[in-house]
Amino acid sequence: MNILKNAKGTALTLAIEGRLDTTTAPKLEAVVKNELNDVKELTFDLSDLEYISSAGLRVLLSAQKIISKQGEMTVTGCSDDIMEIFDVTGFSDILNIR
Repeated sequence: MNILKNAKGTALTLAIEGRLDTTTAPKLEAVVKNELNDVKELTFDLSDLEYISSAGLRVLLSAQKIISKQGEMTVTGCSDDIMEIFDVTGFSDILNIR
């Protein structure tokens, strides 16, 4: 998994490439914890995400909880497979997906 960071002022975009699973989720979790201090607009670009497991979903939920106190989180670029996972797990009702 690769994480590409793009920060502009109080906006941060994290583009996730590859697989977000039990092995790679801690890497994203560390980035989320270290990068969100002054962020008001967090975007996860999942255009190049191939797979997300429950561990990856947990990191997104954690990021949502953190950012909801200081701004807004958006998820973009979901493939049909990723969107199906969000629908089945109910995350499509929790996350702001565009």
